Amino acid sequence: MYRFVFTQVLSRFDAEAVHHLTMRLLRVLSALPILKRVLHALLAPRDDSLRVEAFGVRFPGPLGLAAGFDKDARCVEALAAFGFGHVEVGTITARAQPGNPRPRLFRLVDSRAIINRMGFNNDGAAAAAVRLRRPRVIPAVVGVNIGKTKVVPEAEAVQDYVTGARLLAPLADYLVVNVSSPNTPGLRDLQAVELLRPLLTAVKEVAGRTPLLVKIAPDLADEDVDAVADLAVDLGLAGIIATNTTISRAGVASTETGGLSGRPLKERSLEVLRRLHKKVGDRLTIVSVGGVENADDVWDRLCAGAGLVQGYTGMIYEGPLWASRIHRELARRVRRHGHTSIGEVIGTSV
Repeated sequence: MYRFVFTQVLSRFDAEAVHHLTMRLLRVLSALPILKRVLHALLAPRDDSLRVEAFGVRFPGPLGLAAGFDKDARCVEALAAFGFGHVEVGTITARAQPGNPRPRLFRLVDSRAIINRMGFNNDGAAAAAVRLRRPRVIPAVVGVNIGKTKVVPEAEAVQDYVTGARLLAPLADYLVVNVSSPNTPGLRDLQAVELLRPLLTAVKEVAGRTPLLVKIAPDLADEDVDAVADLAVDLGLAGIIATNTTISRAGVASTETGGLSGRPLKERSLEVLRRLHKKVGDRLTIVSVGGVENADDVWDRLCAGAGLVQGYTGMIYEGPLWASRIHRELARRVRRHGHTSIGEVIGTSV
């Protein structure tokens, strides 16, 4: 039914307009505690075999929602109720900003992909902090993804990240430093180790006991992936999220600028995951994201060494029950392969 509605109705409308409509509906759901509880009881992962522990945090299932959907932490509970094992909000910047001019979100239906050049549009860290402090009626594991405010020069980037981290880290189950979006000028330059080290060191100090991860781009050269991995281990980070969107247009018929997500990213994302796992082993958690469409993809990422998996574009094409369906299929597969928990699967194909 959802595929029919998507192809015949939703795909005919502006992608960002549909996103805003979806967010409004989720906000309505967020205001209805009884309905949230019912949906959570029906759709959230509850099978003991799906539970995962990573960097000291317990997740009810391995598949979470990647950053970019709920930019302002408005719908965390509603999204958790639909079956995500965790919800990563953001990217949130220290200061509010409108993002790039519209249009800035494009569907590539034939490629099962999306191009976005949103530009970290969000209400700022202080507004998100207010929302994250609100009591919840259902449990939700929440990651907070922070980025650089566009108008802040590179020389002041560290302090800008620290400002956001100071407000948001105490309210997050884990914190992510995003230095890999292609839509903020100069941001990806911060992935260079000589710039990344002081940034992560400063944010880690402010984050305190909140686990800190860094999110990298799929477009990094292999030797740069290795360098970031070494740095993450050296600094004692909790993990690496691999990967963000790509600026490559290989295999897609579009010249729109921005970050490409979805099926075309699948192969490179898996390559980066395998390289990272070979480099760091079990010393930190790798969160794999990029081109995840179904239970097979989640299973492959876990077998390749991912401790957690994320998706976003897959939900756009498969509908709101996407995460719940995948978790049910994973639970069946765990038992079919003779395991008692999803943790026994991690790294088995390495």
